[in-house]
Amino acid sequence: MNFETLFAVTNLLVAPFWILMILAPTWAMTKKVIEIRWILLPIALTYALPILPRLATDLPKLANPHYATINALLATPAGTALAWAHILTADLFVGRWIYLDSRSRNINPFLMAPIMLLSLLAGPLGFTLYLALTIILRRSHRESSVVSV
Repeated sequence: MNFETLFAVTNLLVAPFWILMILAPTWAMTKKVIEIRWILLPIALTYALPILPRLATDLPKLANPHYATINALLATPAGTALAWAHILTADLFVGRWIYLDSRSRNINPFLMAPIMLLSLLAGPLGFTLYLALTIILRRSHRESSVVSV
């Protein structure tokens, strides 16, 4: 298996969804596409390709992780492709949730664009920033509701 090709294919599989969520968030077709849970399946399958042939040897290492063992696993072409597919699958899952949640809350797409980009590039940071934003907006909404009464 050519792991560089798998790495490149993995990137290509997620790109259209991120482009839609970041650059065309209010387009009706974007929401229809992103609502489909199955969009995650092809990228998840790119994770299966490098792990399935190695499952018997790698599963014990993953079940009882030690730094040196995981480092050695990830420092291989298969490990890099495996980790990248895992990261991109998780980031797209979280990005999809953030997109759908932000649209349901009617959060301004211009405000969301940098958060979505951060979610693509550093998923946990984008997720954390989005949660912080929702807390700030909730408090702001509560305060404006109290003032308007």
